Amino acid sequence: MTTATRRTATDPTTGTIGDEGGPSSEPVTLLILGASGDLASRLLMPGLGGLLAHEPTRRVQLIGAGVEEYADDAWHRRVTDSFATVEAHGPAVDALLGSTRYITADVTSVDALKGLLDACDAPPAIYFALPPAITVKACEALKQLDLRAGTSLALEKPFGTDVESAERLNDLVLELVPEERVHRVDHFLGRATVLNLLGLRFANRLIEPMLNNQHVESIDIVYDETLGLEGRARYYDHAGALVDMIQSHLLQVMAVLTMNAPATLSALDLRDEKQLVLRATRLLGDDPVANSRRARYAAGTIEGRDLPAYVDEEGVDPSVETETLAEMVVEVQNWRWAGVPIRLRSGKALASRRREIVITFRPPTHVPREFVGGGTPDRLRIAIAPDEMSLELNVNGPGDSYDLSRATLHADFGLGDLTAYGEVLAGILDGDPTLSVRGDSAVEGWRIVEPVLAAWRAGDVPIDEYPAGTAGPSSWPAVEDD
Repeated sequence: MTTATRRTATDPTTGTIGDEGGPSSEPVTLLILGASGDLASRLLMPGLGGLLAHEPTRRVQLIGAGVEEYADDAWHRRVTDSFATVEAHGPAVDALLGSTRYITADVTSVDALKGLLDACDAPPAIYFALPPAITVKACEALKQLDLRAGTSLALEKPFGTDVESAERLNDLVLELVPEERVHRVDHFLGRATVLNLLGLRFANRLIEPMLNNQHVESIDIVYDETLGLEGRARYYDHAGALVDMIQSHLLQVMAVLTMNAPATLSALDLRDEKQLVLRATRLLGDDPVANSRRARYAAGTIEGRDLPAYVDEEGVDPSVETETLAEMVVEVQNWRWAGVPIRLRSGKALASRRREIVITFRPPTHVPREFVGGGTPDRLRIAIAPDEMSLELNVNGPGDSYDLSRATLHADFGLGDLTAYGEVLAGILDGDPTLSVRGDSAVEGWRIVEPVLAAWRAGDVPIDEYPAGTAGPSSWPAVEDD
């Protein structure tokens, strides 16, 4: 399966996406607030460099801003070094490097923000590469200014800290720009991954009729990492695995996997269908004690690296009881999926890296008793980044034809032309919100996890431990591996 890079633009009156056949030839401005931070250098600027190398006619003015000071040559070197990590070259890259600048500014100051906006040659896409609390302060300051028509806002997760704060933040940003100009970034689902999932589901008659509660026994969506804290205590120790991954990324994956077929692939239709799924999602049995688990890693070894216990990592407050591995089981209460348990799991410092969806089918209604073996259910596995799939079936094995064994049908999906952040930035610069989380969906994410967070805060669900480099607590239900 292959995927093409399609450049689109949004009609602000209808929310529909029209195919432009390529990037806009008009110059655009990307204003990164917090440009001196790790997010900008490690992800945003390499993504931008890859986009410009892929689309040599695109013209982008890049302005970085932050409280740190950069001389012109130091900033130019920072951008150049970031672009070099993706080997970005070409006329669009050269044009950006010849004009980019950095402005030292307090991005929560009205006067400083006015100066930044005045430096933009075109209505800017303002990317908030900032901690959530600073983002809110910057948005409050922007309320005092007249933003040019066409200005866009791009905000990283977490979007709020609970339902009420997410609703307040929605109200705040909508005072600045219309909803179609708000990009709540979720880089986990890039354009290629979304299209690969939708293509597999809706372009195959053999698969789509099987994806419902009549045929599916359970679904697991897993994001296991071998990495530990990696110096992120300042953010992670107040978020944890549930908020960092499940509340945002994995619920978005689930929504794409379980939604009904959209009428079109427009942002409006696609996001409407995702929202319908999220609105129907509840914790299984409304029971956070039975259907949620949390744990944190103890000291251990991963691929020859010795990791300290999470509580001994620099910057960690053990009394907060932050989990590094979380699971919750939800149900989509609609005609298609009611009764199917969907397990969402994510954790750090685990034995192996897994980013996959596992769909386990119900057993056949009758198997002739003469067959031996074949007791393992059929499974469809969909790996994410890189995108690939395998269908595990029972078939007649070699030798005695009455003996059943396992066979796997495997396929690689087409790679996207860009990195996940390259695809995100393309959507932001082109005014295409398809890959962005809509405001009501951001609120639903918090609504879904709130019963679990409340139970954990109350101590109703104990925090388990697992040695770093293992599959997690031995008492937890196993996630079916290959």
